[in-house]
Amino acid sequence: MLQSFGNLAFPGLSFCADHNQFKKKSRIALIIDDIGFSRARLQLFLNLNIPLTFAVLPQLPNSDKLAKMIYAKGHEIMLHQPMEPYSSEKDPGPGAIYINDDFSRITRIMAENIANIPFAVGVNNHMGSKFTEHPEKLSQALTVIKKNNMFFIDSLTSYRSKAYMTAVASKVPAARRNRFIDNIPEKSKVFSQLYKLARQATQRDYAIGIGHPYPATAEGIKQFVEKLDYTRYSLVHASRLL
Repeated sequence: MLQSFGNLAFPGLSFCADHNQFKKKSRIALIIDDIGFSRARLQLFLNLNIPLTFAVLPQLPNSDKLAKMIYAKGHEIMLHQPMEPYSSEKDPGPGAIYINDDFSRITRIMAENIANIPFAVGVNNHMGSKFTEHPEKLSQALTVIKKNNMFFIDSLTSYRSKAYMTAVASKVPAARRNRFIDNIPEKSKVFSQLYKLARQATQRDYAIGIGHPYPATAEGIKQFVEKLDYTRYSLVHASRLL
C-alpha cells in the first residue's frame, strides 16, 4: 500500500490498515545551517511556522541579533561550530578550530563561540571534514559542549567522521544527520530530498535533514509540509530526537 502525503502517494512508504498499530509518529527534524548573515533569508524560514532548528555561525555581526530573533519565535538554536576542512581553499570562518590547535585554544574558542550564540542548546559542525576525523581533537571540543549541558549533531561532512561515536563515548547526547536536503538548491530537488528523508524516518522512526538559507530551500520545505500527512509524521526540534 502507498503512504500518502496529502494528495501525493509516495511508493515505498508502507503502512498498516489498522491505525491503532501506530504507537508513535515518525519524527522529522530539519536543521537550517549557516545562519548569521541575512535577516531576510532567516525570515523566509520563520514564515513557515513549523518547528525548525537553526544552526547559527559564531562571531558574525548578526549572530547575536538573529539568535535572539529565532528564540523569540520559539525555535531551537544551535552553535554552528566552524571546524577545519580538508580543502585549504575553503575558509571555515571566524571562530574555527583546527587539528593543530592545542587543548587550551580549542576549549577557549569553543567557550567563546557558545557565549556568542544566546540560547544555544546544541552544537553541530560547520565544514570540518578534516577535524571530525580526529577523535582526540573532537574529545577536546566535546569537553566544553558537555560542560554546558549541550547536545551534539554530526553534520557528516565526511563519511569517515568520528564525531558521532566520539560524542557517544564522551557521554554527550548525540545524533547525526541523515540527509542534506539542498545540495542542489532548486525547489523540486529540495522536495525530492525531503521525500527521501521521510522514507528514512519511516524506516528508522526518525530522521534529520540539514538545509541552508536558500529561498529554494524554504520553498521546497513549504511544499513538503503542505503535503505532509500529520497523522503519521511529526516535525520536531532536533533535541527531541536525542
